Amino acid sequence: MSILNSIILGIIQGLTEFLPISSTAHLTLAGKFINVVNLDHPEQWTAFMAVIQLGTLLAVLVYFRKEILNISLAFTQENFARKPLAQQSLDSRLGWMVILGTIPVVVIGLGFKHVIEGVLTKSVFVIAVNLVLFGLILGFAEKWAKHRKTMAQTTLMDSFLIGVAQAFALFPGASRSGTTMTAGLLLGIKRSEAAKLSFLLSIPAVFASGVLELHQAMKWVDQSQILELAVGTLTAFVTGYLAVSTLITFLKKYSNLVFVFYRVIFGAGLLGLLYLGKI
Repeated sequence: MSILNSIILGIIQGLTEFLPISSTAHLTLAGKFINVVNLDHPEQWTAFMAVIQLGTLLAVLVYFRKEILNISLAFTQENFARKPLAQQSLDSRLGWMVILGTIPVVVIGLGFKHVIEGVLTKSVFVIAVNLVLFGLILGFAEKWAKHRKTMAQTTLMDSFLIGVAQAFALFPGASRSGTTMTAGLLLGIKRSEAAKLSFLLSIPAVFASGVLELHQAMKWVDQSQILELAVGTLTAFVTGYLAVSTLITFLKKYSNLVFVFYRVIFGAGLLGLLYLGKI
């Protein structure tokens, strides 16, 4: 993989990680197009994707730095003081929401690790079907959800259910932000608030996955490839920061329907190309 390829893939990762269109789908298809995906060792590609996700994780940490600090301080202080949960501040309860929302993806991720990292994850057919299927579910949520609940009205059970939805994003083409925002909308949460909660919930899962795969990736890369990983990760950070700030502003005024149409058209196009034997 060249430095230019790393930059291209980093840009794609940064732009698509936070939009509900699946970064895994776009990265894998781009990787296949520029011929950097080794089908004999698909775990190498999985490791690369997980490592450059650390760039977009850093983007979330920087963008939400004030919220994360407030959540950490309130959660620590109020729980060490044994303050009843019902009396805890929103910031402290957000800490519990993140913890509860992370449990499903950890359990399912560990249970299906070999399937997720296997050849199935690189299947264009699986990616295309998931793009269409989860896109239609997002469209349903946009049409029928009430979009009234604020973060303060969101419950711990809501966060757990959103965490269950996050677990579906382990499969290619589903989209982490797409599945979690869909769940948030179906639970009646406002679009921008659902996006914010989605990004906060992604922090532990992406961090754990990235660190684990970084360790695994060292088995597959030599010293020259470490530079390529670093360049891709840095590029993902810069474009990811721009993407997350733009999306939250966008969702305060507009719906996710543009992403629904994009997913369905893109996924259907891939299925058509597969049928014709073009890919």
